[in-house]
Amino acid sequence: MRTTLRVLGTALSCVALVAGATTAHADTGWTPTTITWHPCPEVPAAECGTLRVPVDWNAPRGESFDLAVSRRAATDPARRLGVLVADPGGPGGSGAAFAQSGSLFSPEVRARFDVVGFDQRGTGGSAFVRCSEDLLGRGPSTDPVDQAAFDALVAHNRTLIADCRARSGPVFDHADAGQSARDLDALRRALGERRINYFGISYGTVLGQAYAERFGGHLRSMVLDSVVDHSADTRRFVIDRAASVEAAFGEFAAWCDRTPTCALHGRDVRAVWEDALDGADAIGWGRAGFISTIHTMLYDPAWAEIARYVSDLAEEEPPLSARFEYNYPAVRLATVCQDFSLRVRDHADYARLRAEELRRGPTLRGSDLGHDETTSCAGITGPAANPPHRLTIHTGPEILVVNSRHDPATPYAWALSVHRQARAHTALLTYDGWGHVAYDRGECTRSTVDAYLLALRTPAEGASCPAVEPAP
Repeated sequence: MRTTLRVLGTALSCVALVAGATTAHADTGWTPTTITWHPCPEVPAAECGTLRVPVDWNAPRGESFDLAVSRRAATDPARRLGVLVADPGGPGGSGAAFAQSGSLFSPEVRARFDVVGFDQRGTGGSAFVRCSEDLLGRGPSTDPVDQAAFDALVAHNRTLIADCRARSGPVFDHADAGQSARDLDALRRALGERRINYFGISYGTVLGQAYAERFGGHLRSMVLDSVVDHSADTRRFVIDRAASVEAAFGEFAAWCDRTPTCALHGRDVRAVWEDALDGADAIGWGRAGFISTIHTMLYDPAWAEIARYVSDLAEEEPPLSARFEYNYPAVRLATVCQDFSLRVRDHADYARLRAEELRRGPTLRGSDLGHDETTSCAGITGPAANPPHRLTIHTGPEILVVNSRHDPATPYAWALSVHRQARAHTALLTYDGWGHVAYDRGECTRSTVDAYLLALRTPAEGASCPAVEPAP
């Protein structure tokens, strides 16, 4: 099951490369499409193209649009193992740009696989979801204090979503991971592959889970790094993240206590943090923007840099420029709000959720990621298009799940949950360190994941890799 069909898939792909194009086999009601490859404008060593797919796979004869696709050929084609489709997550990250670089992967992985990526619906070059910048920038507080404030947030969200829909077209209502899983399988067929390999990071793991459930027999291997648990309800979606970022900040504070070069060494880190929040308010940046930036910096984790900025803000020095993630504030309305049932009913419902969020994550005032994604969905009615549910896999290879124990964005508890839900079809590798995305944290994580991709060798139950101390 692991290797017998690869030869045929590789042969078909090689024929297509010679011809300069690949063709997808017809799906029910779907007209076959062709990818015409050409050198990518910014990375000539990679090839770019587009794949025509239906807006709605449930009505495949209806409107269609182009998915942006790219691939970087295996550097050792004589030993080629197939296609590795890579997704950087987000939502909003460009899979096509990610594949063109291929820099995350080790030289041996790049030697053995064509690294392929596509921009998921609503991102990059694939029917980019657009919303009014004015509406995105001037919404009411996402921490409503009463029912009137909650109603104002709901009204704003509904106005914003109507604007996004008008600017973006029908793809806005068909951008969930279930639709994207069909896109991924259309790409597989267009590439002439019987089976593919998939490497999903962060929100890219939601697509990975959807694909494994629907198309597991078309997988040779799958890595889910920094897992979003698609079974999470609204409470877990918010509270688990609040707890994880609180724990991540605690790890940073402990590092400062033991590291003389930390700018906060010998000081009460949490007390200085509170002064920094006041400083962010005083200079007009605002504590919410500062918290969001520090949360993102915990992904690395850039502890030394965080310490310097916290120290500076406590003295009201100029802030670090905010980081942005493509069109994330817009596309999350089309994806996250349809992949999860984030339906907060009223202010009383919100207040209960917020109280527990602050109890579990007092330092960073909860998780801005979980909180803002949930409040951005307030006002959306009806069931999610791709509702959360327990992972159910019927066929396919053993999937490798990888997660940092102290991940500030995708809680380690989520990786444990996904592994429990599909224990017969998953193996779990724990990185006993910090940060978001575990694969490239050290030799242990990289070599273990590479052994899985290259030889389909999964780690034993309970396997872990030691923490690698961040640079001072």
